[in-house]
Amino acid sequence: MAFYVRQGDASGATIAVSLIPTIDRLMPELPEVETTVNGIRPFAEGRSVAGVIVRQRQLRWPVSRGLSQKLSGKVIQSVRRRAKYIMFEFERGTLLIHLGMSGRLRVVPSTTPIEKHDHVDLLLDDGHCVRFKDPRRFGSVTWVSGDPLVSQYLYHLGPEPLVDDFDGQYLYTKARGRRTAVKNFIMDGRIVVGVGNIYASEALFRSGIRPTRAAGRIALERYSLLVIAIQSVLGEAIAAGGTTLRDYSRVTGEPGYFEQALKVYARQGQPCEVCGDLINRKVIGQRASYYCPSCQH
Repeated sequence: MAFYVRQGDASGATIAVSLIPTIDRLMPELPEVETTVNGIRPFAEGRSVAGVIVRQRQLRWPVSRGLSQKLSGKVIQSVRRRAKYIMFEFERGTLLIHLGMSGRLRVVPSTTPIEKHDHVDLLLDDGHCVRFKDPRRFGSVTWVSGDPLVSQYLYHLGPEPLVDDFDGQYLYTKARGRRTAVKNFIMDGRIVVGVGNIYASEALFRSGIRPTRAAGRIALERYSLLVIAIQSVLGEAIAAGGTTLRDYSRVTGEPGYFEQALKVYARQGQPCEVCGDLINRKVIGQRASYYCPSCQH
């Protein structure tokens, strides 16, 4: 029987991380994936792999073959995140896991009964396993033998939004000549990773920028404000454990609490907390966008 523990609990308890699609069928965003990594890390780092069980190979890309032979007896050196990929790093290679639209990682006793859509188990030497569940099978489990940062999965990605190199000047330079809506621009993983639909809407509201404005027509000063807003909204969401809308739960099994801080997302027809005007909804790039017509220009 699985039971939930808080991060850092020294017991051998089960830790469950649920990342299933949010409204508008979005993939888990950066705070949710970061929460997953923070939850899995204390239970996996330093442990040796006892084997790998693959029950369903056909995910977004076929699960890499020979994982049990490659990883048995090898020690997990670190668990970290790059964009929305979870990286289990070994001395000579990295196991990349992407949760896709419905993926979930749990650390459970290896004897825990298998449920429907439990596709891959990474068996650990303490009798537990990292279990990957993915009903929609848009996730992936891939072995990379070289540097994962230059692999086909990661080489094209932009900077992380919480690093110093990501600043207003960077966005302003990248935006020159672009007519695309600024919301689509900041959600492009080639520009910056991890700014998904929820947090893009919230950051644009905080910085007073309308999501439909052309990226190339925004001044440097406003991009500087936007970067501050992106970093603050993501940082707050990570601290809160992610966003609960329909189906994201944090590591402890409790809901993420950042939903309570949402100012525009999914609030169409409700009054803006700043000016009182009604929040609008508009589809931009096939995704629902929310903004205040008075506060955002």
